Amino acid sequence: MINDVVKNILRFIFLLLFQVLILNNIQMSGYLNPFLYVLFILMLPFRTPDWLVLVLSFVLGISIDMFADTGGLHAAASVLMSFLRQPVLRLVAPREGYDVNQQPTIQQFGFSWFFTYAGILVFVHHLFLFYMEAFHFSQFFSTFFRVILSSLFTLTLIFISQFFFSKHKAG
Repeated sequence: MINDVVKNILRFIFLLLFQVLILNNIQMSGYLNPFLYVLFILMLPFRTPDWLVLVLSFVLGISIDMFADTGGLHAAASVLMSFLRQPVLRLVAPREGYDVNQQPTIQQFGFSWFFTYAGILVFVHHLFLFYMEAFHFSQFFSTFFRVILSSLFTLTLIFISQFFFSKHKAG
């Protein structure tokens, strides 16, 4: 348990710094904005209380906002994502349910389960973030295109990080 707390604190700090120092400086024509920091919310263990997920999401989002000067947009999108985390987990739950000691990873549940879980939450996060940033629908399709591209790029980074930083099951 203590090991999980330390691991999550280090993941929080790493993803925050990586987002702020590297990924916030990557923008391709304004259509590709990777937000890997959402991986922290996705990877929280199943036993994490819902209220704590909301608080941690807010702290992570507001930290990104402070560095990016985005006035609470990331905090709001992160809290929405964490609020929807439990309903999405129920939607994609395996027949045998979840072991409370597990984390939602590709290694634990497979590619298609993780893609569905992460894809829904990342898409909702990006959809809310980009439309709140634009705050009008006059460029609905260009904003939606940006949501799709950024979601796919973020998911690609999430999958790459899953394969590099997660322990693989033996045999």
